[in-house]
Amino acid sequence: MSSGISLHQRVQGALIGAFVGDALALGPHWYYDLVALRADYGAWITDYTDPRPGRYHAGLKAGQSSQAGYLLELTLRSLVERGSYDEADFCDRMDTDLFPRIDGTPQSGPGGYTSQSIREAWRLRTREGLPWGRVGGLADNTEAAERTLAIAVRYALQPGALAVHVGANTALTQVDPTVAAMTVAYACVLGLLVRGEALDEQTSGVLLDLVRAGTLPFHTVTSPGENIPSPGPEAPRQAGQFASPDALLTASNIARAAQDPDIRIEPPWKVSLVYGMPCAVYHQFPAAYYLAACFQDDFESAVLHAVNGGGQNQARAMLTGALCGAIGGLAAIPDRFIEGLESGRERLALAARLAQQMDSEAEAGTATAR
Repeated sequence: MSSGISLHQRVQGALIGAFVGDALALGPHWYYDLVALRADYGAWITDYTDPRPGRYHAGLKAGQSSQAGYLLELTLRSLVERGSYDEADFCDRMDTDLFPRIDGTPQSGPGGYTSQSIREAWRLRTREGLPWGRVGGLADNTEAAERTLAIAVRYALQPGALAVHVGANTALTQVDPTVAAMTVAYACVLGLLVRGEALDEQTSGVLLDLVRAGTLPFHTVTSPGENIPSPGPEAPRQAGQFASPDALLTASNIARAAQDPDIRIEPPWKVSLVYGMPCAVYHQFPAAYYLAACFQDDFESAVLHAVNGGGQNQARAMLTGALCGAIGGLAAIPDRFIEGLESGRERLALAARLAQQMDSEAEAGTATAR
């Protein structure tokens, strides 16, 4: 495990890093035409910017959050105020704090844009009156990952609970099993980083050990410590298990590529062209892993390359910001990003309260074990 950076620093770094990444991309969000992006914002975006008239978040100001940031804060507040993940409380906040403020159309609600998965859940919940648990849709975006990263941080010291709670919360709005597997896998990687583990070619091995121990809900047919088929009959897949552990392998494969001198994406913002600019999980997670692995000691470069790559840069920057914030801790985030972030100090205090809850829980567990 890495030393010198406290759990508190990593918790705050991961959460504030996500808020920062989201807000940095608010202005230049969803420019698939990179020539137009450069024309509107210059050769290199370095800070928060106002959205241009007619764009997705028009009317908001530099340093404010998109709806992804709003939902991340909603989830974080639920965790802090309830002391743990409370699905009923989360759902109640969605019913009372978010759904009355949106109308089912894309250009509505806090943050200036409502994603497909939230629009689908709103319609089924509000218009058709279905209960939570029956309003999830098939959208393949990273919307759930962007809010559940708070749950991943909260349960970083309890990987089994992390996977269960992130999976359950994801299923509230997204039910595609591949999306769920990739979302839970990202959360598991983030949890490792908050615990102080490295992001490298060993990351996936650590996670697979947890799979074999029955801690993480992924199905595997390989023998312990080997990449060959098990010689015996395949164990039956259990209810709730994802079909394979492949989503857990992505982080190490990409970290290995990022550190291989023969494999270069230059400049790194072109990761958006290599892995894809759209919203889907299979474009966004690989790009975030790559930038975090490339810039493990440089939060600013990681998130700015995520933003300057265009396309769905809000998700790319948010997911990258959480990973790099966990790696480097709060001190890795430039002060200007925290000062310029709307409600930055309030969110920092919420993150500190979450870290304190984790400390208290860990201390209680240690005392019980004595």
